[in-house]
Amino acid sequence: MTRVIRFHETGGPEKLLIEEMDLGTPGPGHVRIRVEAVGLNRAEAMYRMGKYPVRPELPSLIGYEGVGTITALGDGVADYTVGQRVCVLPMIHQGEYGIWAEEAIVPARILLPALDFLSIEQAAAIWMQYLTAYALYEVAEIGPADAVIIPAASSSVGLAAIQLCNWAGAIPIAATRTGEKSAALKDLGAAHVIATEEEDLVARVMQITRGKGAACAFDPVGGPYVDTLARALAERGILFVYGGLSGEPTPYPHWPMAFKGASMRGWVASEIWNHPHRFAAARDTILAGLETGKLQPVIARTFNGLESLVEANSFLESNQQIGKVVVRL
Repeated sequence: MTRVIRFHETGGPEKLLIEEMDLGTPGPGHVRIRVEAVGLNRAEAMYRMGKYPVRPELPSLIGYEGVGTITALGDGVADYTVGQRVCVLPMIHQGEYGIWAEEAIVPARILLPALDFLSIEQAAAIWMQYLTAYALYEVAEIGPADAVIIPAASSSVGLAAIQLCNWAGAIPIAATRTGEKSAALKDLGAAHVIATEEEDLVARVMQITRGKGAACAFDPVGGPYVDTLARALAERGILFVYGGLSGEPTPYPHWPMAFKGASMRGWVASEIWNHPHRFAAARDTILAGLETGKLQPVIARTFNGLESLVEANSFLESNQQIGKVVVRL
């Protein structure tokens, strides 16, 4: 028996329960791992609350990004060995497996070897954030002097986007609700910070870009504010919407987009990993960035033990963090 986290009804972090489960042995193409740390994502919180596009089948396991050590191999697994430390990538449907647990069985296809020079916490905080932000490279093809607006910039994905912008020579413009996090965001690589509750975002972006506008905006919030982001774009700019944190319907800002020949598109990281050649290109770029120090996972806070997952989720949802929330198990 091993201890796992499950929830039997949707709701807040308090719905997460520690339970005993017999995992058994890994089947063909699967491995069993001793989980060492997990990285928390907003998508998991939305899933737990019943607000994610994939509805939970209750009771549900949860958790799909982290790092652990392999303890057993199923038939047909030839690329990994018992005792090897691996990253678990979020390339599965939520609830299908669950690594918020002391041990878990997962498909070998969602693993990558953990990099020796990264800490346990950093190894648990790589793949969701950089694969999500990789849209800036693969789709927007940002380059030198391209301005990029990054709402919710203090999130792990927001910081990943800042790092990718700087690596490409682009201009990351961090957008955050108040000026409280401005200094930290600048220290972490933002060229400019706009406090959207205190400043006119469109006016500031036009000032920064000398009237040109931003090449793209990379937005996890959605809702009516997309109209403002659209008005801050340059001609033929791209507005990505990769989340729905606002909880409100997201309209299509027709006229701002039409007059600029701009485009608005949805984005999820699975768009990359569902296509092997695209995933391979993204994986190799991210690994190169980590190895050269161009990409460095930022850990907001580390919690310890399964018992801390309720507190860790509450912290994640408080919007206090700057970077990734990690739980060591």
